[in-house]
Amino acid sequence: MYLAPEKKKEIFAKHGKSDIDTGSSEGQIALFTYRITHLTGHLKKNRKDFATQRALQLLVGKRRSLLDYLKSTEISRYRAIVKELGLRR
Repeated sequence: MYLAPEKKKEIFAKHGKSDIDTGSSEGQIALFTYRITHLTGHLKKNRKDFATQRALQLLVGKRRSLLDYLKSTEISRYRAIVKELGLRR
C-alpha cells in the first residue's frame, strides 16, 4: 500500500497539531494533497483508469471544500497551509 500508517503519522505531525490529531483541517488537507499527487502520477501512466480518475476528482472536491471552510473561518490558517503545501489560489 502506498500510504503506510507511519507516513500518515508523519503528515499529521508535520501539518496538524500532533501526530494523533487526525481531525484538523490542515492535516486532512495535507493528507488529501499527498493522495492527489500519488493518484496523479498513477493516471499519467494509466490514462484509461477511469475509476481512479473519479476517485481523484472526488478527492480534489473534498480538499477544495475543506480549503473553502478554512478560508471562511480562519484566513490566516488558510494562507499558511496554502503557502506550505504550494497550492494555487
